[in-house]
Amino acid sequence: MLQEIVDFLMKFGPWGLFVHSMIDAIIFPIPALFLQVPLSLVNPHDAFMLATVGYIGCLIGTPIGYMIGKLLGNSILYKILKKEWIESATNMFQKNGDTAVLIGSFTPIPFKVFTILSGALNFPLWRLIMYAAVGRAAKFYLVGGLIYFYGQAAEKMVHNASYYLFAIAVPLIVLFLFFRKRHRKKKAAQAAAEAAAASAEEDTVQEHSAVASAAAAESAEQTDEAPSETRETAGEPPIPAATPVSNA
Repeated sequence: MLQEIVDFLMKFGPWGLFVHSMIDAIIFPIPALFLQVPLSLVNPHDAFMLATVGYIGCLIGTPIGYMIGKLLGNSILYKILKKEWIESATNMFQKNGDTAVLIGSFTPIPFKVFTILSGALNFPLWRLIMYAAVGRAAKFYLVGGLIYFYGQAAEKMVHNASYYLFAIAVPLIVLFLFFRKRHRKKKAAQAAAEAAAASAEEDTVQEHSAVASAAAAESAEQTDEAPSETRETAGEPPIPAATPVSNA
């Protein structure tokens, strides 16, 4: 039944691949690779064009699969896919969602597992699309490139393309995530240090302000407590000097 659907879609050429790639990211259990390869082998010069068509279809289907997972949960996956695929993808998500989606774009595990799980586990949609854009581009264009340059001789190679891509991509992804995490920690530490310095500077300003206020208050108090005699003396007229008495 499923193969009949693939054969039917193949009659429509690029449009059939577009639909297949889109539903591959949503719910269809047969990967788009099984239609991309035979269509590309018919005319290897169209391999890159077909890779682009499949890539666009996959990106359009990704948010739809995500919403299915968000609304229905991952229970729907058990009805259409192998249990071990679902459990393997779930384990990846529990360890690191970013790594799971990025690596999942290269693995032989059907990509719909990751789109639906992303929705079910509330993984950010924009990050799912970002990682899908990177991973699926690599997969579609690797297959397209092999057929474009090697023609019919690439037929056996492309079936192992996912494994080769996985072996090459995983170490690069791990390094990328490691350095990104390290950069985030460094940035967070720098922000914390700047916040601490700003807080210390504010405390110093407040302390100086308090000292200045205390000094002003003390000066005012001393002025108010000046001796009353001084003020009274300042207000009295001067005593005239005694005039000597003449005997004449």
